[in-house]
Amino acid sequence: MNPALTRKQARRLLGWIMVLLLVSLSLGNVLSQSQPAGPNIISQTTETATPNAALNITTAGGTITTMVLNGTTQNPHWKAYVGNVTGRLVLQDGANYSIYNWQLTNPSGEVYASRNNTVNWTSIRCANSTQIATEETNMNHTASAVDSIANTFTDSTHQEFWTGGTQFTANECGFTTATYVNNTNQSELFQEIALYDGSSIVYATIIDPNTAGFDYGRYDFQLIVPEKGWEGPTSSTPYYFWVELV
Repeated sequence: MNPALTRKQARRLLGWIMVLLLVSLSLGNVLSQSQPAGPNIISQTTETATPNAALNITTAGGTITTMVLNGTTQNPHWKAYVGNVTGRLVLQDGANYSIYNWQLTNPSGEVYASRNNTVNWTSIRCANSTQIATEETNMNHTASAVDSIANTFTDSTHQEFWTGGTQFTANECGFTTATYVNNTNQSELFQEIALYDGSSIVYATIIDPNTAGFDYGRYDFQLIVPEKGWEGPTSSTPYYFWVELV
């Protein structure tokens, strides 16, 4: 018997080799898909507003004074995070040894925050009304209140973005908002989107590098997240952060 392969057998073997190679490459693409990663927090400063001082009026005895009072109260049901992002794109192995990296001077991508310290990035999707209502219950937010989560994330405007291997087309998600620029309401910058990973709400904000923020300062990101709506003193809610650079 001639040990050499016939031409037909050789073609068949080559075909199987090509199939195995394509499967291997496909698996490699799935396994190497990037996803958001926890950042190093270089610095942080926390501040709050100082209440206005009391005003007084003097009226004569025997009079009735009709007044219209306009007050401003710091909202304890929400808190905000703003700042800048530095980072790099890398090619690393499982032990975090780099074969090459690219330092980013004007990073783009997203910043994510969640009350859960783990996020299932492969199941990430737009949050719906049921999931938002559950989050309001968990945070003791009254659904009908003007500052509830649903009544804060009232928009559906956002740019196209990717989270890991999941694409969100422009205006796909129904619960979005945008924080202020130069102390003024707007919708084009610092867009924030409520997402859901199958068990937890994830708040995502699109990075706008070196952009005028709420106080005329220059920031890369701004986002607001809910705090527990209990009356009286309560423990603060920790949030976990991730960054995805592109």
